[in-house]
Amino acid sequence: MTTKDLINYMIPPLKPEDSIEKAQQWMDELKTTELPVTKEGRFLGLVDEDMTYDFLGASNVNDLPLKGQECSVSQDQHYYDVMSTAYNQGFRLVAVLDEEGGYLGVVSIQDVVEAFAQASSVNSSGAIMVLSIEEHDYSLSNISRMIEMNDVKVLSSHISSQLDESSRVRLTIKLDTEEISQVKTVLENNGINIEATFNTTALSYDEKERLDLLMKYLKP
Repeated sequence: MTTKDLINYMIPPLKPEDSIEKAQQWMDELKTTELPVTKEGRFLGLVDEDMTYDFLGASNVNDLPLKGQECSVSQDQHYYDVMSTAYNQGFRLVAVLDEEGGYLGVVSIQDVVEAFAQASSVNSSGAIMVLSIEEHDYSLSNISRMIEMNDVKVLSSHISSQLDESSRVRLTIKLDTEEISQVKTVLENNGINIEATFNTTALSYDEKERLDLLMKYLKP
């Protein structure tokens, strides 16, 4: 899935000549604290809610010192790049640009969270395992092979560095079964340290409803 697939067309861009009142009204209606600003199809930056109240002498968006001019990704980048850009730039919205640098729209952090949740099998039953591995020994293909030889499938995986040990990485994997005793034995016999395991079941209707409410709550 690319960034273009996640463009949120419910968040319109402001124009430099738009009034501060219009910016504040849109933010209130859309429940967002940021809005993109464009001119002639080009991304100029972001205006945030605090800015519209702090600069009392400003009447139009053009009077505000826009931020986030570099907070953008190209349309064919992976949606993970949105999270990276938003984190590094410190914003909740990231502009999506075409090959010529033209503005296509924005993606919010919440859009990426929802896409990640759908792609990560979070609604599927199965066990979650957290493995600690020496970086030079890490091979996802080898680990998957050891797991799948026990008739178990890897539904999703995520790797991160261990801040307390720079030479090791942490691999979190989601499996398609809750019975993982054989898998644990095979991994441990191959020198892989299992930090934690979590056995999950399929979400009930009430749990799914609570998850939906949480996702709505997280929306800006």
